[in-house]
Amino acid sequence: MRNYLLKIKTLLLVMLLVTSASLVANAQSRTITGTILDANLDGPVPGATIMVKGTTRGTASDIDGKFTLDLQAGDQILVVSFIGYANKEVEIGSKTEFIINLEEDIQSLEEAVVIGYGSQDKKELTSAVVAVKPEDFNKGNISNPAQLLQGKVAGLSITRPGGSPNAGFNVRLRGLSTFGANSSPLVVLDGVIGASIDNVDPNDIQSIDVLKDGSAAAIYGARGSSGVILITTTKKNKKDGIANVSINAFGTMNQATNLIPILSADEFVARGGTDFGSDTDWRNELIDDSFSYTTNASISGGFNNTNYMAAVNYRDNQGIVNGVSNERLNTRINVSQGAINNRLRLNVNLSFTNIEANSINDAAFRYATLYNPTAPIFEDTQDAQERFGGYFQRDLFDFYNPVALANQQKFISETKSALVSYRAEFDILPNLTISAQYSQDRSNTLSGDFWSRLDYNVGLGTGGSAQRRTNDRVQKIFESTLRYEIDLSDGLNMTLLGGVATQSTENQGFNARVKQYLFDLGWDNLGAGSIRLGNSTDVASYANEDQLNSLFGRANFNWRNRIFLSASVRAETYSGFGANNQTGVFPAVSLGADFTQFFNMGIFSQFKPRVSYGITGNLPPSPTLALGVYGNGNRVDLDGDPLTQNDVYVGIVQNSNPNKDLKWETKSEIDVGLDFGMWNNKLTGSVDYYVRNISDLLFNVPVATGAPNPFDPGRFNTASSTWVNLADLRAAGFEFAVSAHDIKLGPIMWHPSFNFTLYDKTTIESLSAGDLGFDELRFATPGAPGQNNNPIIYNRVGQTLGDFYGPRLEGLTEDGQYILSTTNPDEFEKLGNGLPKGEFGFANNFVWNQWNFSFFFRGAWGHDLYNSYRGFYENQDASSNTWNSVNTTKTEVVTSTPTFNSSYIEDASFIRLDNLELGYNFKTSSKNLNAFRVYFAAQNLFTITDYTGIDPEVRVTDSENGDGFTTSLSPGIERRNTYFQTRSFTLGVTLNFK
Repeated sequence: MRNYLLKIKTLLLVMLLVTSASLVANAQSRTITGTILDANLDGPVPGATIMVKGTTRGTASDIDGKFTLDLQAGDQILVVSFIGYANKEVEIGSKTEFIINLEEDIQSLEEAVVIGYGSQDKKELTSAVVAVKPEDFNKGNISNPAQLLQGKVAGLSITRPGGSPNAGFNVRLRGLSTFGANSSPLVVLDGVIGASIDNVDPNDIQSIDVLKDGSAAAIYGARGSSGVILITTTKKNKKDGIANVSINAFGTMNQATNLIPILSADEFVARGGTDFGSDTDWRNELIDDSFSYTTNASISGGFNNTNYMAAVNYRDNQGIVNGVSNERLNTRINVSQGAINNRLRLNVNLSFTNIEANSINDAAFRYATLYNPTAPIFEDTQDAQERFGGYFQRDLFDFYNPVALANQQKFISETKSALVSYRAEFDILPNLTISAQYSQDRSNTLSGDFWSRLDYNVGLGTGGSAQRRTNDRVQKIFESTLRYEIDLSDGLNMTLLGGVATQSTENQGFNARVKQYLFDLGWDNLGAGSIRLGNSTDVASYANEDQLNSLFGRANFNWRNRIFLSASVRAETYSGFGANNQTGVFPAVSLGADFTQFFNMGIFSQFKPRVSYGITGNLPPSPTLALGVYGNGNRVDLDGDPLTQNDVYVGIVQNSNPNKDLKWETKSEIDVGLDFGMWNNKLTGSVDYYVRNISDLLFNVPVATGAPNPFDPGRFNTASSTWVNLADLRAAGFEFAVSAHDIKLGPIMWHPSFNFTLYDKTTIESLSAGDLGFDELRFATPGAPGQNNNPIIYNRVGQTLGDFYGPRLEGLTEDGQYILSTTNPDEFEKLGNGLPKGEFGFANNFVWNQWNFSFFFRGAWGHDLYNSYRGFYENQDASSNTWNSVNTTKTEVVTSTPTFNSSYIEDASFIRLDNLELGYNFKTSSKNLNAFRVYFAAQNLFTITDYTGIDPEVRVTDSENGDGFTTSLSPGIERRNTYFQTRSFTLGVTLNFK
């Protein structure tokens, strides 16, 4: 792939050079000057764009609103535009000096917002919907579309603790909606439901719309419980036959930040630690500043009734550890065609993405922090050479050379994704439109893991090991809708939508793992492992499919732009539920009224209270949960010795019991909100309060084998667990968002926006299913050594989800032993909670002449984190163990065996300068160069917090606690294997050519 990417980068460079070489000075016939003024305030408008209509030639007004522009023969009209003002066209004639007054644009409420299966004027919205445009996206080295929205939407929490370029983002809308894997909002990409977010590059996105409440998401039925994010990619609507080329290129430096304080080699020895005679900064040996680069290029144009756009995006993100990287190539083609006087509209959207990820064992970060600072990296002894590949290593428990760990274990994956969609619309009548869309989203992932035979952590005990996995997924969707719009009597407008949809998904995969390599040949030669009957060889494969069929409809009413009503319903049948519960119905209704259309409300240009109610569902993460799932049978003893890994599985057994009553998880949500605008919408905002009740959450519960199966009458449990609809939750929250448009600070235009969310506690209402019931579910142990059997999170009926429970530390004895309130788990007290009480985002954008400057603060408060570094290694007595110590002032030197207690639960509230950007737009009078911009951006510049761990970011899941169901019930744990936090600095250039 690298050769292919090299060719692409060379082609882009040649394109840039050839296009730049074609720039010629524009033939000038005369020069005009002028001033752009605010029609109401009679002050200058700096930064306004002045273009010659029908051309790409133009300029911008300076700090005093003044401009100068060279004209050519035949130029007739100037087009003047600026954010917050209505565009204005001015005839040139024979004048050489102009004074142009711009009127405020009070039509922002006419802006179309994308909703499910269509769009709607912003003023007509009766649900909690937020539209985010490119000018409001986060800046800097953005590699994932989720980053564009981080902190920008009230109620939308987007987190990624640490700084790994391969780590995904946890996206939660209004908190937890399911225990399973579908806890992130549904993504709809250009109308394709459930498309992978990897199918789109952030540079190709035109807008993102977030459907937050149940009434807005109910049109998507069984997939809408976690909310919906609608992504619209960039499209061009041009008919002049001129191709436009855009190039954006930037480079980024990444560096580690916020490292935990530990003892130096001298301090470690002074405390009685074992001295191996060296002085090694293990973190410095493991990590280094890294450099990444990104190139985006696109070409677009149109003629007659045809429009096209093609884009290619290449990203090479390097981690702060050698061997960690994420290389991504994304291509996209969009072609639209009109026919029959544009009554027939055809569209084809094609995209291809290739992602290559290289990773290490993240435990290297843990051992780089805690490995003995007096140990050398390498050791020139026969034992070290023969057993460890020359790396320093000792046969001690939990004592691994971090540099060796990073170099002797390798993990790679390559994912190829292709998305194709075909869409046709036909206007049967001017107000009656039928549409059909077919899409296919296909992905293939090939991954490999390798542990060298010289790797002390894993490979040494297995003689080397390698693994290869494949996963293929294809989703096919066909949808057809009929839309009818009519004006009824007395100013009542009605829009009706009806549709049908069918979706099928197929998954299949294969896995093979071998051990006992004579040479380190890796995953590309599994045959080099000693594969023979009885060897430790694992081979597995799987395949499954499901079907989802839907009918849906919606009716929107608008009475004189005063009262707005919307009602929808979706009925769905899903093959993956129990035979008795495969059909669900999801209705919604919402109502709003703009009081400014009834009364004179002074400074208010909009004052629209609204109320909504909707029911949504959630699909299971696997289509086989309702079935009796089978797996490997018992091991058979081949050699007469006790059963070991060297014996084999024979036959199959049932791993879970069938449940014919398994059904949809259901969320009912009521939202009361207010949309407002003030001073001709110079200030706009919204307020929302919601209450959601989530019922019948899926969970795999233990049952007695041999007992009657209540969910499959007449049969008995042959397995020790059954998937059931177990839990009910209740959650509530308050959201506020406000944005000001173009506040004048002298010559500077300021555009601030602010949002915050207050989360009421998520309460566990029930943990029961028929005769199966629990008072509490305990999860998440601190881990090894010594704390594997002590859960620290108790989820109790009637209490808050995600509560920490444990003993309270009352002090230390004179010799450094813990004094704990109790050691009985049933007497432990609540110590905190891992979920936040609130989150906020504060964005600021400034424009001055050709300069623009923006910065963005983000934060969260009220959440606690278990600091596992302190919990295991804080101020430990160096003479009694082999690890370095976390050096804090929280406690004195501890001689006790590490034990979880209240002192290791910390308030992790924080405020972070998330990103900052400074850019300059160069003036250009060339007929070929439309825009030339350079910019500098920085991310994660600083964080204000009392938390002493790696990253105070909210943890909504626990990566080391089982499957996707239990991990959602274990928030608030910072594990020792967390990738170090990173800060980045970016320098880039944007060029637009004609």
